[in-house]
Amino acid sequence: MLASGKMVGFVPSTDYDRTRAFYEAKLGFDFVSLDQFALVMSAGGQKIRIAKVPNFTPLQGTILGWEVKDIQAVATWLRDRGVTLEKYPFAQDRELGIWTTPSGDKVAWFKDPDGNILSIAQHPESAPK
Repeated sequence: MLASGKMVGFVPSTDYDRTRAFYEAKLGFDFVSLDQFALVMSAGGQKIRIAKVPNFTPLQGTILGWEVKDIQAVATWLRDRGVTLEKYPFAQDRELGIWTTPSGDKVAWFKDPDGNILSIAQHPESAPK
């Protein structure tokens, strides 16, 4: 039953205006709505509900991620839009912070204004030919 439904992501935030500006202007997501319960954005036909939380500590791991066909192009696009890509010490690509796993997957991370960790990933079968 659940496998046929659309997944909705949930993200905590302390400031709707700042968060909307990031997800809309920096990431290119579409604004759907804002009410007393959540700011709703749409990305690739999937919804993300951003709930205002007065105090929270961001998780130490990734909370949202996107599979992309060309991680280098997407990471460059993000950087050029003013998104700071994390430069973890294990990432081989020091310029864009892209880590290549032993299996050939590639991952890069960045944070939203509240410190939530987001990622982009490219898997060998989706790499550009």
